[in-house]
Amino acid sequence: MIKSLSIIFPIYNESKRLKYCFEDINKFNSILSIKNIEYIFVDDGSKDDSCNLINSFIKKKKKIKNKIIYKIIKIKKNSGKGAALKKGVEASNKNWILTIDTDISVSLLEINKWINKEYLKNKNEIFFGSRNLKNSVVKFKYHRKFIGLVFIFICKFFFNIRLRDTQCGFKLYKKKIGKKIFDKLTVKKFAHDIEITILAKKLKINVIELPVKWVHKNDSKIRLIKDSFDIFFSLIKIKKKLI
Repeated sequence: MIKSLSIIFPIYNESKRLKYCFEDINKFNSILSIKNIEYIFVDDGSKDDSCNLINSFIKKKKKIKNKIIYKIIKIKKNSGKGAALKKGVEASNKNWILTIDTDISVSLLEINKWINKEYLKNKNEIFFGSRNLKNSVVKFKYHRKFIGLVFIFICKFFFNIRLRDTQCGFKLYKKKIGKKIFDKLTVKKFAHDIEITILAKKLKINVIELPVKWVHKNDSKIRLIKDSFDIFFSLIKIKKKLI
């Protein structure tokens, strides 16, 4: 059972999509099965109004008396999703850590489903939301599906990783495990998920894939050509480390 939870959102120019995040937080808080929560927003050098929107949201929430904590971490220069999550994990204090995409392609409410179905009994594991399981419900754009298939091929061919989905942003860690993995994390951008999987394998920590409901949201930060090249070169660097 999860008694306390740190929820980490990586933010980069998310002013158009933060509304989904705030709405989902409000829904999650209204049917809360976990009583001790902190929300950590990591603003990774945003140039839009993201930081102001988050500060305004937090200011309103602080007027409500409960055990829920809201934090914002500001990174001056954009460093990448992996770097933002690493900062968030470093600042986390609760017994469990959830990383989640700000567009809420997977809702926070999925955590309640995982708890109710008793998926989280073994605490020496990492739990990855997976869009490619039989019980997952997925509404996707075809270019996102293509990127996902490429990643699955790369993971199997280059790293002998047999997971069906490494790239879903919805991941849950026991605090001790999450801190250990992110302390060793070196990849700053989108390929950090694969390094997490490799680090878990080295530390002999099992990765368990669990079903989620995933819905594509517009204004994605993934740029098909540029980010594909960035990811490819990051994976080459990871592969060299393993040789």
